[in-house]
Amino acid sequence: MKTKDQNSVRLAAMGDLHYTKTSHGQLQPIFEQVADNADILLLCGDLVDYGLPEETEVLAKELSVVKIPMLAVLGNHELESGKQDEVQKILAAAGVNILDGSACEVHGIGFAGVKGFAGGFGQHALQPWGEPQIKKFVQESIDEALKLESALAKLRTQHRIALLHYSPIQATVEGEPQPIYPFLGSSRLEEPLNRYNVTAVFHGHAHHGTPEGRTQSGVPVYNVAIKVLRQNFPDKPVFRLIEIPAAVRADQGNGMSREVRP
Repeated sequence: MKTKDQNSVRLAAMGDLHYTKTSHGQLQPIFEQVADNADILLLCGDLVDYGLPEETEVLAKELSVVKIPMLAVLGNHELESGKQDEVQKILAAAGVNILDGSACEVHGIGFAGVKGFAGGFGQHALQPWGEPQIKKFVQESIDEALKLESALAKLRTQHRIALLHYSPIQATVEGEPQPIYPFLGSSRLEEPLNRYNVTAVFHGHAHHGTPEGRTQSGVPVYNVAIKVLRQNFPDKPVFRLIEIPAAVRADQGNGMSREVRP
């Protein structure tokens, strides 16, 4: 159980829960551990499997044991059935703050979140050339990056945390089949993370990826898809627990997050 430390805030992050209508009791013990060990719960999309309200109701009931602030972004699975507005309403009623190009402050820490999108990484990123359909695909990736930049720009806190579903770097999708890398994230999402000196980034989506990487400027990026956590940390519960100090010296930059054991 956590001990209260006025000088730090503990973030529990997890993604890709993929709740179905028959997932009753699936993660409730984990949510109880989160409530005991963390100050804020971050949920990185694909919370339900087909984006159905019935699935979301099951998850909302499980989350009732979490009496700490909860922030989330949607994933691609929430959009599958075209009922994402209903899904968001159910989650909001359960106390989950959905971030979609928006920002908020909790316990003195700033949070910005978007779903993100695909498109690939670095020199292999898809470019807006040729067919209108390709240009539209790339524009969606650009729009999500702009939404993230806008959200980060609103924050005036010392620490900024970015919450995504798709990955902003290639390093945390490595382990997946290489041909699908372009569909797991976009390096366009990395640019605002470096520009706004983000403290840490959390994402999901890449179920067989790598648990941690860094942006070009050294921002830590955590892949918290629960399959990744189960595979890489079999002796730990399926959430990543990161401690953020309440205050740092100006000369210590953004490398201040620290992993702790629940």
